[in-house]
Amino acid sequence: MTGGRARTAPPWSYAVDPEEWPDARIAGEPAAAVVQTIARRLAAALCERPELSLRALAAQSNVGRQTIGDLLAGATWPDVLTVCRLERALGLALWPGSNATQCAHD
Repeated sequence: MTGGRARTAPPWSYAVDPEEWPDARIAGEPAAAVVQTIARRLAAALCERPELSLRALAAQSNVGRQTIGDLLAGATWPDVLTVCRLERALGLALWPGSNATQCAHD
């Protein structure tokens, strides 16, 4: 199975208090902490740009609106292409340690 057993549970399920996602403390799964950071950065970018709806970001990034919503909710494990497309559309790094300008091609 791709991703191992960690992929059977959504990222938010590794939060000590899942109701606090994406601000809850993560226990035992470093990959969930990465997804949490991506979700936090994405949420902050959307808050800073109130004119940018999920639908508009979906159109700009070529990432489905539901996929973006699931990422924000910690319900899905995003793939590299999804993160790259979102970074490029927003012009900022979502992945910890990434450089959004590196995502030049799909």
